[in-house]
Amino acid sequence: QVQLVESGGGLVQAGGSLTLSCAASTSIFSTYVMGWYRQAPGKQREFVAHIRGSGIADYTVSVKGRFTISRENTKNMVNLQMNSLKPEDTAVYYCTASRTLLPQYWGQGTQVTVSS
Repeated sequence: QVQLVESGGGLVQAGGSLTLSCAASTSIFSTYVMGWYRQAPGKQREFVAHIRGSGIADYTVSVKGRFTISRENTKNMVNLQMNSLKPEDTAVYYCTASRTLLPQYWGQGTQVTVSS
């Protein structure tokens, strides 16, 4: 069982930046694919980005060039740097962990609100 705790959400104006962080409770963090998903009000949860233990990352099209996912294996942390935020980025953001590309463990979520 892996426990994930997110932090860093909040309210920001459009065009602003936020960094989300996620701490994972596992001694083999580097073997997990770490990711971020989000769920906007009235919408289904969607993939945002994930990063393999090797550091290779994938992003959904709508955030490419604006968001950057990174990991610190020595600290069991994954971060999501979000720049040029738009109102449509407003959602609850969830940290995920898995031994595959499909999320297995989920955090409790952190709210990101972007005002226009």
